[in-house]
Amino acid sequence: MDKFTTLTGIAAPLPLINVDTDMIIPKQFLKTIKRSGLGVNLFDEMRYDAERNENPDFVLNKPAYREAEILVAGENFGCGSSREHAPWAIKDFGIRCVIAPSFADIFFNNCFKNGILPIVLPQEDVDKLMDDAERGANAVITVDLESQTIKGPDGGTIHFEVDAFKKHCLLNGLDDIGLTMEKVAAIDTFEARAAQSRPWV
Repeated sequence: MDKFTTLTGIAAPLPLINVDTDMIIPKQFLKTIKRSGLGVNLFDEMRYDAERNENPDFVLNKPAYREAEILVAGENFGCGSSREHAPWAIKDFGIRCVIAPSFADIFFNNCFKNGILPIVLPQEDVDKLMDDAERGANAVITVDLESQTIKGPDGGTIHFEVDAFKKHCLLNGLDDIGLTMEKVAAIDTFEARAAQSRPWV
């Protein structure tokens, strides 16, 4: 998993509440178990019309936000089903951080496991960042996980909270497999001793 330390990028505003996982990645795109290739279908029903033409009014189709790496959204982001394809699609598009007043629990935890930093902030702070994000190509925000700060385009700083264990995993690029491999020496020692004491197993 890619490490997350400091991210400086364009923030896209998505001022919608209750954005569910079917809006993030519709069910017809869940046939794959690959984590790549889903970015093109992120927010598919909002990004394209019935003929697969881009909707020019959708934020991620606007020239200023096509390279967005941060998403500022409304409350209860990622609600609905627990599909892990939702964070896969977000990351494959290029977004590494989602900021909102609240998230659905399963989606929130899946983000950390896939190298995405979900940040919960009070509504007034989200409103400020949403306003910053409306600046288009000038909506550059810096997210520093180590110091747990967000710096807006005007230089203002917002502090955010994050679970210490989840922070450790993101800073070091550790998913569940990576966490297990940190203990590989202890695992090898245990297996060697077990083989000696129970050779018949």
